[in-house]
Amino acid sequence: MELNIKAATTEQGFLLDKAEWTEEIAQQLAKIEGIELSLAHWEILKFIRKFYQDYEYLPNARVFTKAIKNELGAEKGNSRYLLKLFPEGPLKYACKIAGLPKPPSCL
Repeated sequence: MELNIKAATTEQGFLLDKAEWTEEIAQQLAKIEGIELSLAHWEILKFIRKFYQDYEYLPNARVFTKAIKNELGAEKGNSRYLLKLFPEGPLKYACKIAGLPKPPSCL
C-alpha cells in the first residue's frame, strides 16, 4: 500500500524528511501497518517526537520504555502496554508513524 500523501519514504516506510510529517501522514503510515490510531497511540507518538527533538537521538527499546515510564507512569511505561499499541515492535513502529528515522537498534 502506498501513501495517499506525497512524502518520500525509505524502502521500509520511514519518512526521508521528518519535517514533512503531519498527523494526516501519521494516519496513513499507521493504516499501512494495520494500526488504527487511538488517543493512547498519539500520546506515545507525541512523546517520541518530543524525545527526539529534545535529545536529537533515538533510544534503544529499554531506554524508550523507561523514558515513557518516567514521563507517563508505570502503567504506560512497560513493554506489555506498548506491545498492545504497536504489536510488531513499539519503538520501531512508533518512530515510523511519528515520522522519525529508523532507530539504529531496530532491524
